[in-house]
Amino acid sequence: MRFVQFLLNGSSRLGVELKEGGDIVDLNAGNKSLPGDMKTFIEQGQQSLQAAKSIVESGQHVVKRENIELLAPITDCDKVICIGMNYKDHCEEQKCPVPVEPIIFSKFSSTLIGPHSDIEYPSETTQLDWEVEMAFVIGKGGKNIKKSDAMQHVFGYTVAHDVSARDWQMKKNGGQWIIGKSMDGFCPLGPAIVMKEDIEDPHNLRLYCRVNGVTKQDSSTCQIVHKTEDLIAFISRLFTLRSGDVVLTGTPPGVGVFRKPPEFLKKGDVVECEIENIGKLVNKIV
Repeated sequence: MRFVQFLLNGSSRLGVELKEGGDIVDLNAGNKSLPGDMKTFIEQGQQSLQAAKSIVESGQHVVKRENIELLAPITDCDKVICIGMNYKDHCEEQKCPVPVEPIIFSKFSSTLIGPHSDIEYPSETTQLDWEVEMAFVIGKGGKNIKKSDAMQHVFGYTVAHDVSARDWQMKKNGGQWIIGKSMDGFCPLGPAIVMKEDIEDPHNLRLYCRVNGVTKQDSSTCQIVHKTEDLIAFISRLFTLRSGDVVLTGTPPGVGVFRKPPEFLKKGDVVECEIENIGKLVNKIV
């Protein structure tokens, strides 16, 4: 199933996308006891999942996509954990060695915005950059999770745009990345969380980033260095993972800062981030 959060007549609701880009099953109309937010739904586990499946199979409570506004598929998670330098071809682009251990940084949950929301260009930066990333969402939390058990803790996968203010990331604030990565609206997410059971191999998917229709990034998740299982095992040694946590798995080559000459986003640009079998974000810089 492809889970979404959406607004209908001003009310925040939980739904299932019938197909990529398709109409939405309103789960809250089908079962008023189900929560209206994804984090609580995930926390409730198999009982809620079974209820959602029954509603979808009934063929009822379908709303037209044009009548709703998609939100980020999860909006109030405990943590947004990000992985740097996690594509082999991105390391080659920078002429840097492949990291032996995952490089960890974070974004605030306040960075999360919808798959079609505008990205406000902060007055604090002049070097706004794009990064398409595959993200996974934690289903069952835990600490010190074994690699062999890691996939039992994954709920599903989604598309993320790791918007970055490169001047703050690379030149200011003593080399700390958090300001450059965590300004408001710096993580469009969605459009759906696709359950892991519905993706044959998350580490063999094409992913793209286009700016004003021009392809800037074009790679495959097969280039990921530290894959989902490795990341869960490593991260959970250090932090307790909680249901609904989002992990961004890194970006491929083609980002603006490493182009010759460098390229940065400007107001009016439209950025598309797309991953095969998951979906596409389309966000305008305003």
